[in-house]
Amino acid sequence: MRSSDNAVAQWHAQQQLRLSPAWKLLQGAPWAVAFLRSAFTASKQRVPLETFHADLADFMKELRHENLSLNEAWQASHYADSWVRGQFLSRPMVDGKFFYEPTAATARVLAFIDTLTGNRTNLNSSRLSTLLNSIETLSQQSDPNPESRIAALEAEIAERGNELAALRAGASPAVLTDDSAVAATRSVLDLAAGLPADFKRMRDGVEVMLHSIRQEIMESSVTKGVAVGQVLAGDKALRGTAEGETFQGFTEFLNDPVQQARFRQSINEVLERDFTDQLSSGERSNLASLLREMRRQAGEVHAIYGRLSESLHAYVQSAEFKESVLLRKAIHAAEQAVAAAPLGARTGVVEPLLYAPDFETLAGLGIFNPEDHVPPPKLAAPPALSDADIHRTPVTPAPDMPALHASVEQARQTRNGSATLQEVYESLPAELQHINTIRGLILAARGSGNTIDTERTETLTFTQIDGSTRTARVPLFTFIKDSAS
Repeated sequence: MRSSDNAVAQWHAQQQLRLSPAWKLLQGAPWAVAFLRSAFTASKQRVPLETFHADLADFMKELRHENLSLNEAWQASHYADSWVRGQFLSRPMVDGKFFYEPTAATARVLAFIDTLTGNRTNLNSSRLSTLLNSIETLSQQSDPNPESRIAALEAEIAERGNELAALRAGASPAVLTDDSAVAATRSVLDLAAGLPADFKRMRDGVEVMLHSIRQEIMESSVTKGVAVGQVLAGDKALRGTAEGETFQGFTEFLNDPVQQARFRQSINEVLERDFTDQLSSGERSNLASLLREMRRQAGEVHAIYGRLSESLHAYVQSAEFKESVLLRKAIHAAEQAVAAAPLGARTGVVEPLLYAPDFETLAGLGIFNPEDHVPPPKLAAPPALSDADIHRTPVTPAPDMPALHASVEQARQTRNGSATLQEVYESLPAELQHINTIRGLILAARGSGNTIDTERTETLTFTQIDGSTRTARVPLFTFIKDSAS
C-alpha cells in the first residue's frame, strides 16, 4: 500500500463530509446551533411541535432585540421546516402528535460542540480505570489458551478474597472522594451520550432499507425472489457496522433480566449518595432515565424491523413470490436433467417442415382478400342550415334609459309633479317590466338628487326570461319636479 493511498481515501471521506448535513450545520448560523443545544439534551431527545415552535419564537424575539439580522418574513415554523429539509431535524409522529428530534448527524455535532465549549476534561481516574478494565476484559476474552484464562480468574478471586478479609477484619473500605465520584458519574454520562446517535443511525439505515425494498416490490423493478436476498444482505451489512454492533449488544443486554436488575439497582444506589448533590438537575435526570431512554430508542428500531418483517411477509404470501418459487424449482429441475443427460447426437422429436406449415384455418394462412382493401364509402354531406335554425340564448335586455326618462317625466306631469318609482314602473309596457328596468329606474333616482326614504319600501313585480314572475323590494324613491333630464 502506497503512502498516498491513505491520504486519497481521507480526501474522499472529507469530500463526503462537506456534503453531509453535519458539515452544513457547523457552517450555519451560530444561533441555530445554540438553540438546538438548549432544546435537546440527553434526557430530552424529543420536543412536541407546538412547544418547539413557541420556544423558537421567543428566542427569535430576543435575537431581534439584539439587532441580529433575521428573515423578517419567516416565523419559527419556517425555520423548523427548513431544518427538517436540511436533515438537521426529523419530525416523527408519536401517538398522533408530531415531535421534533435531532438526526444522527445533528446529535454528533451537538456532542462535539459540547466537548469544545465545556470546561470538564475526560481524562480522569474513572475514565482511566474504565479503560484498564476494558482492555483487561478484552485480553482475557480473546485469549484462546484456557490455562492462562484460569490463572487470570484465580488471581482475580484471590484479590477479591483479600478485600473480603480486610473488610471482615474491620479495615475501612477505600471510598472515592466526592470530586472523583462526580467525575466518574459524568464519565458514565459521557459514555451513554454517544448511544442515541448510534441508535438514530441504525434506525435511519433500517428506514432506508425498508423504503427501498417497498419501492422495488411495488414497482417490480427487481427479479422475483431477489428482493428477500437484498434485504438479508442489507441487514447483514447494517448489523456489521459500529452502530449495528452497538444495537445488537444492547439488545442482548435488554434480553438479560439479571443485567437489567443490576444496572437499575446500581443507578438507584448512586443517586442515593451524597456526592450527587454536586451534579446538576439535568445530569441527575439523565442518570435516572438512562435505562428507560435506551429502551425507548431500541424499541423504535425494533418497531421498524417489525414493519420490515410485515412487508417481507406480505411479499412472501403474494402470488408473484409463489410463482417465482415454482419457476425456480422448474428451472433447477431442468438444469439437473440436462446435467445428468448423456451427451451425444440429439435429434428432434418432430422434424420441422419449414416450407410446408400446417395451418388450421385460412385466416392463419393470410390469403389475399380483395374485400379487405375496398375503400370505405364517402361521408354524408353536412346538413344545410338557415337563419331559422340559429337560436340564440335568451337574455334580459338592457334598460332603455330614454324611455325610462320619458316615463318619469310623463308620470310626474300626470301626478301633480311627483311620482314614486313603483308608479313609474307600472306605467311602462309589459315588455319593459324586467329586472334591468328596475335597475335603470334606481340609477335614475340616485342621479336625480332627490331624497330616498330607506325606512319605507315598495314592491315591484317583474318577469324573468323563462316566463316566471318574481318580486323585488326596493326603498321608496320619489321623483319630484325637475327630477328627470
